[in-house]
Amino acid sequence: MRQNMASVIPLTPVAKILIIISVSVWFIGQVILEQYVLPQPFVSAWLSLSPISFLRDYFIWQPLTYLFVSDLSVFTFIFNLLLIWWLGSELERFWGSRFFATYFLVCGVVAAILYSGCALIYSILTTQAQLLTYPLMGPQASLFGLMVAYAMIFGERIVYFMFLFPMRAKYFVLILAAIEILMVLNRGSGYGRMTSFSHILGLVVGFIFLKLLPFIQNRALVRKKKSQKLKLVVNNETDFNKDNKPKYWN
Repeated sequence: MRQNMASVIPLTPVAKILIIISVSVWFIGQVILEQYVLPQPFVSAWLSLSPISFLRDYFIWQPLTYLFVSDLSVFTFIFNLLLIWWLGSELERFWGSRFFATYFLVCGVVAAILYSGCALIYSILTTQAQLLTYPLMGPQASLFGLMVAYAMIFGERIVYFMFLFPMRAKYFVLILAAIEILMVLNRGSGYGRMTSFSHILGLVVGFIFLKLLPFIQNRALVRKKKSQKLKLVVNNETDFNKDNKPKYWN
């Protein structure tokens, strides 16, 4: 995807941190240690999301850490980093760093938890327990959350599908969602279908989160107003206040 813009988007603080963590884990942990030092891929096994490890063995860190590991495909890895830069930096400038970080993590973590639950249900219904052992890795669930956010906020902007065909951002995201749905419905490998399903979950989580955000903010504002009591000190001169205690209007 390429934006129709005259200048390069500057890399924002949280997007930079996400890229640094991803590069460090992938290059040091997966490329160097796993390929040349460790006898087994311990980094990938411990940090990627394995539904059976998460649900049965209580590897509760995996719904977070899987976002920062990747397969060894250089093209996929670089493309993910570019999306964090392009989409993430634009949204971070619009939202601010704190909300952007929250949104990115919510999309990825909640999608991972839902993915694990769906894998368990699917395995029970179909007796195909191998789905519980397939590792999920990479930030794609969060990236699809960023895509839907970009489409909702900057939907009229022009992007380039496959770097060639110009279209509005909202249609671009709809096409990507349709492709992922078709891949889930396709009778291909179980792993490929479940991976695409996790992408859809990230998109759905992001959409619901943004739709519920005004309601959540209004509720928080109401609670804050109720917790605050306005008190105005009046008539506290000693000549008129015999008990020497301040009086208030509530």
